[in-house]
Amino acid sequence: MKLPGPDHPIAITANPKRIRVLADGVVIADTQKALTLKEASYPAVQYLPREDAHMELLQRTDRVTHCPYKGDASYFSINANGKTLDNAIWTYETPFPAMAEISGYLAFYPDKVKIEEVA
Repeated sequence: MKLPGPDHPIAITANPKRIRVLADGVVIADTQKALTLKEASYPAVQYLPREDAHMELLQRTDRVTHCPYKGDASYFSINANGKTLDNAIWTYETPFPAMAEISGYLAFYPDKVKIEEVA
């Protein structure tokens, strides 16, 4: 486990905007409680609470990856309009203590879904 610091900063902030995620035109998640995670020089990632996602459209996969700063990530595929988007979502169900705020939240690959800010 590594701790965020000056050499690898990680900031988590509440996003004041409404975030909607669509897959093939189907709304997968819609929330006003997104968290924005900014890690080092990577693009910011929106993490959405599970209660604001249509979990019935998601299917857990066997994929697991490890981040030395956040912990082990589990993955979900999305089933929408008869299409499956494999491993389109990742989640840290039991992240390291420094990242506890994102526990159980969902993050989406922007090349697999449309992530939009809603006015």
